[in-house]
Amino acid sequence: MSDLNVLFAGFGGQGILFSGKVMAYAALMEGKELSWLPSYGPEMRGGTASCSVCISDKAIGSPLVVNPDVLVVMNLPSLEKFENDVVPGGLILIDSSIVHKKVARTDVRVVYVDASRIAEENGLKGAANMVMLGRLFKETGFCSAENLDLGLQKSIPARKANLLESNRKAIALGTES
Repeated sequence: MSDLNVLFAGFGGQGILFSGKVMAYAALMEGKELSWLPSYGPEMRGGTASCSVCISDKAIGSPLVVNPDVLVVMNLPSLEKFENDVVPGGLILIDSSIVHKKVARTDVRVVYVDASRIAEENGLKGAANMVMLGRLFKETGFCSAENLDLGLQKSIPARKANLLESNRKAIALGTES
């Protein structure tokens, strides 16, 4: 892998920024150059949130992802806003539990993941973001499985260590979806 530019997008409170943070730490553990740039509206929870993650073998010029190789979408407004920005040949991952619209573009690969339903049915309500991250890992192989787990461990603060296993389970479910 030389460069991978990913944009995570959804509502505040869906774990969009956390997903990007886990990915960024995993890339760091992999020894890659990286940037992680969160963006959210003043509303925070319930407002729009997005997160740019750039992973490269060389220095990164700008942390902002304008034309992502991969778009991870967890709500309809984000799909409508960013769908046309994905590079031709890129990948769009969609939480199809929430977003029922089909992508019209034929020059990108689209993967529909029933992430919110998968998380909820497995007692992991609120972990759809990690299901999506697991599927992103499966589709792109942006790091090793070991470094993905290390990235997750690094991203969860000590006071929330009890959430480590449920997040691991959600990622595993995403890789199996």
